[in-house]
Amino acid sequence: MRKIRKLKIASLLFTGVTFSLACGAAAADALEGLVLAGGQPVANSTVTLWAASSGAPQQIGQARTDAEGRFTFGSTGAPGADASIYLIAKGGHSSADKTGGDNPALALMTVAGGKPPSHVTINEMTTVASVWTHAQFIDGAEIRGHALGLRIAAGNVPNFVDLQTGGYGEAIAGPLNSSQTPTLANFATLSNVLAGCATRVKAEACDSLFAAATGPDGKAPADTLSAAQSIARVPWHKPEKIFALLEDFYPVDKDQSQLRPAPFTPYLSFAPSAWVLPLKFSGGGLSGGGKLMFDSQGNAWVADNFMVGAQNQDALWRGGLSKFAPDGKPLSPAVSGFTGGGLLGPGFGLAIDAHDNPWLTSFGGNTTVSVFDNSGKPLSPPEGYNFDGKISKMQGIIATPGGDIWAIDTMKSQVVRFPKGDTSKGELLCQNPSSDPLKNPCKLLTPFAVAVDQNSNIWVTNFLADHVTRFPGGDVTKPETFKTGFSSSGLAVDSLGNVWITNKLGSSEWARLKTLEMAVAGKVNYDGDRDASSRITRVLVAAMVEQKPGWEGGSLTVLHPDGSEAAFSPVYGKGIYGPWAVSVDGNDNIWVSNFTSSAAGIVQLCGFRTENCPSGIKTGDAISPPGGYVGGGLQLQVDVGIGPAGDVWVTNNWQDHASCFGKPDETVSTRCAGEGVVVFFGMAKPVQTPLVGPPRQP
Repeated sequence: MRKIRKLKIASLLFTGVTFSLACGAAAADALEGLVLAGGQPVANSTVTLWAASSGAPQQIGQARTDAEGRFTFGSTGAPGADASIYLIAKGGHSSADKTGGDNPALALMTVAGGKPPSHVTINEMTTVASVWTHAQFIDGAEIRGHALGLRIAAGNVPNFVDLQTGGYGEAIAGPLNSSQTPTLANFATLSNVLAGCATRVKAEACDSLFAAATGPDGKAPADTLSAAQSIARVPWHKPEKIFALLEDFYPVDKDQSQLRPAPFTPYLSFAPSAWVLPLKFSGGGLSGGGKLMFDSQGNAWVADNFMVGAQNQDALWRGGLSKFAPDGKPLSPAVSGFTGGGLLGPGFGLAIDAHDNPWLTSFGGNTTVSVFDNSGKPLSPPEGYNFDGKISKMQGIIATPGGDIWAIDTMKSQVVRFPKGDTSKGELLCQNPSSDPLKNPCKLLTPFAVAVDQNSNIWVTNFLADHVTRFPGGDVTKPETFKTGFSSSGLAVDSLGNVWITNKLGSSEWARLKTLEMAVAGKVNYDGDRDASSRITRVLVAAMVEQKPGWEGGSLTVLHPDGSEAAFSPVYGKGIYGPWAVSVDGNDNIWVSNFTSSAAGIVQLCGFRTENCPSGIKTGDAISPPGGYVGGGLQLQVDVGIGPAGDVWVTNNWQDHASCFGKPDETVSTRCAGEGVVVFFGMAKPVQTPLVGPPRQP
């Protein structure tokens, strides 16, 4: 004990710690740490302690590392309860660096959050974890942003790295991510490339890194921290150049019979399509996730089509409701999720109102509308709100800025409305007295999803048609229709009032014929299946899993606020296989999910505010790689949502479509349901949550 105390006193004397605490700031526990580069201590590095908030970050203190790379701060006191603590180590000399003298290009970071541990490590892995999670808030050495976003971003750093040891975090090293996706190898490869410069494995290592990390704007980074940021901001830009540094910095024999002499493993064997770091999360009853929404605290709620562990089939959906913290930890009961209130088998129908209450519709089990409070307690009666059995299979539901709740009855082509959210005043609208679906009074034909624009117009997609329906000012007696592609599902309104609509089958003649085939399957029981929706789904899925990006693949229709079609519409190719949902981020850029196969990624398109797009990219052009952003264990996706920290969440709805019909082989009989939700960190401009109406920045 005496030896340890002497070492600490000597360390304090050597490092020459200084403090600049704000007046009135409450003192917190001491903070000590270690700076490593290439796995070895960095001596004589300047470590600065910062507090991030909505304004300019405030410097709290500064220290210098000793010969063992150690540093100490006597307090982490920071102004404001919402401040997020982070540390930056600049310069110094790593024991792994065989050259002499200070390395001015060495700059490493650790974001420790609002309650940092007593000991932290700063190294290449903490730098990658901190930069990617904070991509929407970081600029050079400055981190700033709204309190919720900073809290979420800091809370996700430990998913990648252990703050105390600098080793792998629990989520990335866990069974869902470590061996089933390339994220772990992506993460280690990026860390190795930064280490090559930080330890100067070659005389020109830093120059090589800065050249490879230079973005399309031509601005070259000047240190390892700015290089990491440059890669994270444009992960799609020439990823092979960064990958080539792995061989340049850590070469092996041509027969590749030995591991590379790199400090971090595993590393990639092939160049990625983009330097993204998605992680998969599960639990809390999540199974075959459908619609996803965020509450005011950034918690993600997911409508579960299926039941965990069951031999799920499309004929009967029996899932509940799952809730996840912003860091992916499940907050709902294992296996079942939240249940009750008439909920059974929800699909694409989930909304969070302005009071943080989740509203859901049931499609494959019960035929009801249900509502819960934010703790997961059902507020609706045990039978839900079913209008005395007059409604059928329900899908889309939204909360409007005025407080109304709109829900869609898909199979009876009706609309449910609860004015101001008052369930005692529920209305059943658009009832068709005729048996002819083409005589629907609201011009609905198996409606699916619903959205509201800035003028209180209600927009509804139609599953078995090639038009979208609009109710001006919410007046269902004056329906208007506008041409789209075939079998539309998701839609979203951007901040300028433009409407983006996904056409699952696209806009071709082939798509028209497939839509007619689905319509026939809904009317004619040709195979003994009494469930019309199941017959329709079989035709749809068989078509979608074969689709590839192109004219005969899926598409997006883009309508201006007046309903006229944009000149560049329809949008197809560009990684759009079979689009299901579309979301708009805080920059008005567009995100699209694909329900086709695990090979399809999520797609990012440039929106109408082209100043928020890379130079030379026009509205409707792809920002993401040709196949979309992949990895993270993506399967057949349904929803894509943007959280308040800019994280992009994607629901895996189906896993093996062949297991969803008939009697599958026993060994794969539980693989209909998609597994988990996949989160791409810091990829999008944050959105105010809950999303009530068109998107806004926080």
